[in-house]
Amino acid sequence: MVSRGSPFASGNALTTDISAWRFSVNTLCSLPLDEIKNDCTPRHVRMGIFSEVNPTPLAQDEVKLIAASRDVLVNVLDMDPAISITNGFVQFVSGCPVTNSTPLAHRYGGHQFGKWCSQLGDGRAHILGEYINAKGERWELQLKGSGLTPYSRDLDGRAVLRSSIREFLCSEAMYYLGVETTRSAALIVGSDAVYRDQFYSGQIRSERAAILLRVAPSWFRFGSLEILARQGELLHLKMLVDYIIENHFNDINLLEVENRYVVLFGRIAHRTVELAVRWQSLGFAHGVLNTDNMSILGLTIDYGPFGFVEAYDSKFVPNRSDRFGKYSLDKQLDVVLWNLEKLSAAFEPFLDENQRLYASNVLKMLGGYGRRKLRSVMRSKLGLITDVEEDQQLLAMLLSMMEETGADYTMTFRQLALVNPDTMIDYDVIKNHWSLSRLMCHDYYASFVEFYRRRLYSEGVYNDAERKERMNAVNPLYVLRNWMAQSAIEKAERNDFSEVVLIQKILETPYSEQIEAEQHGYAASPPSLAYRLRISCSS
Repeated sequence: MVSRGSPFASGNALTTDISAWRFSVNTLCSLPLDEIKNDCTPRHVRMGIFSEVNPTPLAQDEVKLIAASRDVLVNVLDMDPAISITNGFVQFVSGCPVTNSTPLAHRYGGHQFGKWCSQLGDGRAHILGEYINAKGERWELQLKGSGLTPYSRDLDGRAVLRSSIREFLCSEAMYYLGVETTRSAALIVGSDAVYRDQFYSGQIRSERAAILLRVAPSWFRFGSLEILARQGELLHLKMLVDYIIENHFNDINLLEVENRYVVLFGRIAHRTVELAVRWQSLGFAHGVLNTDNMSILGLTIDYGPFGFVEAYDSKFVPNRSDRFGKYSLDKQLDVVLWNLEKLSAAFEPFLDENQRLYASNVLKMLGGYGRRKLRSVMRSKLGLITDVEEDQQLLAMLLSMMEETGADYTMTFRQLALVNPDTMIDYDVIKNHWSLSRLMCHDYYASFVEFYRRRLYSEGVYNDAERKERMNAVNPLYVLRNWMAQSAIEKAERNDFSEVVLIQKILETPYSEQIEAEQHGYAASPPSLAYRLRISCSS
């Protein structure tokens, strides 16, 4: 049976041998390149958007494939899934030389935790090239953990196994959750040792190096534009912005030639706010919302110390190095707006007075736009259809109760769909739903249920089956919980990759109940919590 969107549908065979697969013409090479080639010496690069530099392959004696994304291989790269187990493919991902590839490391800057940090760049990543697939889609292939570049600073250019597993699993999970994201094609691990202080505690330990093959329509970030503006490289900045319009927003040239730069900024701004809203609705905290980690296409990019909130905490911070909670869950939208303000400064050299005023107004309106979008998405999570002003109060009441009782964010919404509003105060019903059982302990629970019932019935003829269907379509049953990822990592460190593959499979259908997922407790209360199925509150 042919997968939807598969090249087979148009009569194109999938490639089974990596040596027969070819990159398309690399248009990135038309942009200004660093004059110095294949020199990994850390240095300050000027007058270049990319540096041409080869990956450093992992030692080939013990390189192993951990997992691959069938969907990316087939529907993005036109490769047969069986290619992933061939030696040629594993060598390809491990950084060995590739025919017709011009590997590039990207130069960019960024504001990190509110401060300008000048040159950052791809310190451990190489863009191998571009590929236009059978559907006419343009993708850039990048290796992460593939060795030193001029932007490595005092680091080693490698990625460790644990962080690579987390990114592989989460980027694919986000795709199936319906979130705009970069994708992960394949992940390998080698025997090369790297040394890391995982918890910033002064305890350095040896870990295994891994390389992740990632794909995205573009790897340009806010910081790609910022560094050129900051360094006064305006000709190169104009070339880059024109390239972005031509390759990723080509309708702007057709409709808005005079105002193309300010229109581009507005498009990026709205995409970015919509992305942050989607994160918020899923309880996802990115962890490192620096401008160098913000995609100009509104993609989730650079998965580092991210996390999905479990017991609801509006101040949830998954990043141990974010000691003051600058990028906490509840601050993400505000941080994104601040980042967009910094991006707007990079466009200013090309804007006249009226266009600058327009950009300023876009920024002023984005906060309200984001809040309205978030309210709409959160309303749908409760199965509500119409827009009523009091919904904000209803949502605030629910989130406050969740925070005060430690109810699970993901499962509270999912379990609300399972119980008829008329039986939501019946303890004998609620006790079978572990997260609602926590919520029921709150003094205002009965008031919330009455408020929710009244709001549902106000929308006209009520059908509980339809409400359940609407809620299950937007509230996932499975997300990548930290303890799930950690369990898979610990097994992988012993060369057992079975749980990585299992979790990957489960998260490809996050909105539907799966027997294997239930057997492994992926929707059960977290095993580390004392309240696992033991709730002491009266009905």
